[in-house]
Amino acid sequence: MEYVKAETHQGITTIEFHHPQSNSLPIKLLHSLAHEIHAAGTQANTKVIVLRSAGEKAFCAGASFEELSQISSPEEGLKFFSGFEQVINAMRRCPKFIIARVHGKCVGGGVGLAAAADYAIAIHGADIKLSELSVGIGPFVVGPAVERKIGTAAFTALAIDAASWRNSDWAKRKGLYAEVHESIDNMDEAVRKLSDYLAHCNPDAMAEMKKMFWKDTAHWDQLLMDRAAISGRLVLSDFTKDAIEKFKSKS
Repeated sequence: MEYVKAETHQGITTIEFHHPQSNSLPIKLLHSLAHEIHAAGTQANTKVIVLRSAGEKAFCAGASFEELSQISSPEEGLKFFSGFEQVINAMRRCPKFIIARVHGKCVGGGVGLAAAADYAIAIHGADIKLSELSVGIGPFVVGPAVERKIGTAAFTALAIDAASWRNSDWAKRKGLYAEVHESIDNMDEAVRKLSDYLAHCNPDAMAEMKKMFWKDTAHWDQLLMDRAAISGRLVLSDFTKDAIEKFKSKS
């Protein structure tokens, strides 16, 4: 029922992920995502990457609450949240441009995926929320990617007001989304047009541009692991365990 798959056609590698619980991200899926992104970045026949999820509802609901509820030690917590570190850093280090196709709402780690993409194309209604504080943790691992993309003030507001959605227009004004379209067809046409254009651009020039866009982030290898350890510790709190159980009982 859950998967990550990659297909390459005419220089465009499409990486698609799916999970039946609103495209949430368990550790196995996170590892697969990081692997496919890294692999695509090393392939000469890949000129540009399109990251997308399956279905017609949520783009990504963030961390899998089912797995979060089963964490019983700081070591297990670190292992789980390091999955997000692996994906964000794989996207950062990848020498190919990554276009995110955001067809629905983004929560937590889903916002991190959109932020770590080099260019995000969304549909109207692809609202966002960093809900981590609501369950007693915080957007520690994805935080650097989100803050880099939308700025400290907007990131702070999003992280503190963890119960509220920001709409897709807000996300575009703050720079998370490069484009917002009124329909799936229009969004997909925009993704197709840009990815086809980039597939015919000089790959060396794009690789150098990516280095320029991601300057001063080499320390993220250690930073995101340190942040993963914070999340891995906090997820063991009684507050978080109670909050997750309440959420699971409502879903």
